[in-house]
Amino acid sequence: MELNIKELKKVYGDKVALDIPELTIGSGQLVGLVGNNGAGKTTLLRLILDLIKADSGYVLSNGDDVAVSDTWKTYTGSFIDGRFLVDFYTPEEYFTFIAHLYGITDDQLHERLEAFRPLMHDEILETKKYLRDFSEGNRQKIGIIGAMMIRPKVLLLDEPFNYLDPSSQIIIARMIADMNRELGTTTIISSHNLNFVADISSRILLLERGIIIKDLSKNQENVISELNDYFNAEA
Repeated sequence: MELNIKELKKVYGDKVALDIPELTIGSGQLVGLVGNNGAGKTTLLRLILDLIKADSGYVLSNGDDVAVSDTWKTYTGSFIDGRFLVDFYTPEEYFTFIAHLYGITDDQLHERLEAFRPLMHDEILETKKYLRDFSEGNRQKIGIIGAMMIRPKVLLLDEPFNYLDPSSQIIIARMIADMNRELGTTTIISSHNLNFVADISSRILLLERGIIIKDLSKNQENVISELNDYFNAEA
């Protein structure tokens, strides 16, 4: 699924949070969004998901304007933050709720959750805990699993490595890369972890004050060095 952005702008007061004249994310690309806090990464993801309204411009998902059509919702998985969760559900209830929304059978749900067992470390399923009672790390895992288990054609994740221990970060990075490769999922991840982004992304967008200042291909030489030089200069 291709994403097309045209003249997209979001302003808060006198501050321009995002200003992208034109951007195309090709079907099957895995794009990493990097930049300091306030660079516009989360704003871009929220606009793609129609969680906030643009002041001008539009986002097309497979040719449909996300602010007008609901079609894109049937094939898009996302996790932005813990507010996406239903805190009074157990993990089983939450995953079943999502499965029913996307027409996933109970047998399919069981099979798909088994694939995420290495990430859950026996700390999520069968605990009889409500989502509100889990650690931030496990809430993060539950949200990401919910987004990925529908096998989306478009996947958006904001800071997927936050709150996670090193082994869980590695597992998440591998799962994102595997889904992108095996299903051709168009994927956008926002992260401060330059090493993971550089490792799994096919393309990296560097944002500064709402503007894309670099559009880097993984095939380019010294990508990680170029990013490190930028952030060292900003420090």
